Amino acid sequence: MENGAARTAPAVIVAIDGPSGTGKSSTSKAVASQLGLSYLDTGAQYRAITWWMVNNGIDLTDPTAIADSAGKAEIVSGTDPANPTISVDGVDVAGPIRTQEVTSKVSAVSAVPEVRARITELQRSLAAEAEHGIVVEGRDIGTTVLPDADLKIFLTASPEARAARRSGELKGADVQATREALLKRDAADSSRKTSPLAKADDAVEVDTSDLTLQQVIECVVTLVGEKRAAK
Repeated sequence: MENGAARTAPAVIVAIDGPSGTGKSSTSKAVASQLGLSYLDTGAQYRAITWWMVNNGIDLTDPTAIADSAGKAEIVSGTDPANPTISVDGVDVAGPIRTQEVTSKVSAVSAVPEVRARITELQRSLAAEAEHGIVVEGRDIGTTVLPDADLKIFLTASPEARAARRSGELKGADVQATREALLKRDAADSSRKTSPLAKADDAVEVDTSDLTLQQVIECVVTLVGEKRAAK
């Protein structure tokens, strides 16, 4: 569908959840671009607040210290799928938030309820401002952030497929080590008390293990089309 045609279609809010390495970001960005929707990578927001805390010497083994700092950073997310930006206190952090240091600490920071409350509020306001609709990707979008989303999708894939993809993204990282890190993060994110990684009861599950990225995109675009037609 051309973006011009998308402009006349009903606004639609799409929640795409799932663990790392299932193709969430690539799928979400492509679907948003194709359908003329805004796009939000919620994981980048948690990485951004983690980056700020690391840079400001917050003790990340102390949940109280994390909670006390939850409201201090100004996080701004651009929602253009062709160029999704993220800044903290006016600094572009799109690169720095992808470092191993931030990746290894983001689960601890994002488990703190005060952090989740702050970021969830940001996410809801961005979704509410999206004139033509938005694709929001993360871990708790369909269950907590946007429980009334028009369409909820939960992407899954085998640990092996996810590790292969993620190690490819990380430029030659060890697949076995990547697999172990992914499973460790899954366990942390799935067991946290506040907004754990979970599939919403009304979400459509899509196993991407044996699908190409293009097949996953086509599947999601079709599901969005069906939702729009029913509106």
